[in-house]
Amino acid sequence: MGRAIVDALIRDGIACYGADIDAKALDEMGDSLGANFLALPVDLTQPDAIADAFSKVQSRHGGLDILVNNAGTCLMSDFPNITAAELDRQMAINFSSAFHCAQNAVKLMQGRSGVRKIVNISSNGAYNFDVFDPPHYRASKAAMDSLTKDLARRFAADRISVNSIAPAMTETPLFKVLTQDVLDRAIAQMPHGRAMQPSEIAEWVRFLVSSAGDISSGNVIILNQGRDVR
Repeated sequence: MGRAIVDALIRDGIACYGADIDAKALDEMGDSLGANFLALPVDLTQPDAIADAFSKVQSRHGGLDILVNNAGTCLMSDFPNITAAELDRQMAINFSSAFHCAQNAVKLMQGRSGVRKIVNISSNGAYNFDVFDPPHYRASKAAMDSLTKDLARRFAADRISVNSIAPAMTETPLFKVLTQDVLDRAIAQMPHGRAMQPSEIAEWVRFLVSSAGDISSGNVIILNQGRDVR
């Protein structure tokens, strides 16, 4: 998903930083994407490391116009057999990383011209309780959406727009954590008979960070092919 989002934004001439724990994968992206992509190896579960990464952005560019909180995973233990350590890690990756990135990003956004953008990649699993998602995953994404609404209201006068995108089944490496049976049943529920593609979600990010998205803030945009309309 992150790669697809970067591809979409670079097409519009936006200089992008890729923040990820996998330095090798970031280097490979840099080799193929060119000068508009800058690798930023960082463990997003560590607040001090996040702060250091944003200080590098500030040193290089003086500020920030766009933040996309896309880091996430789905840990698959089910209730009540979820350990405290797994709960903490699920929240750290999916929610706390976005919280701390937003903290640092807002400081670099304030006072800049135009409408600055924060886009949080949430999940349809925060709202659809018919699907397989475990409760700590749902909770992490619901927390992200609550953060979206708070920051949207809090910084509206600063012209910082904050939205969430909440996709349903999207073909990412997270498919590998599912059994084939669970995956087949989940895809069968999608009205188009297929999972969505990261490039499709990336186009919504691209729209929100464009001038067309300036007047959208505080929204959770659910993308699921109409699956959950009742």
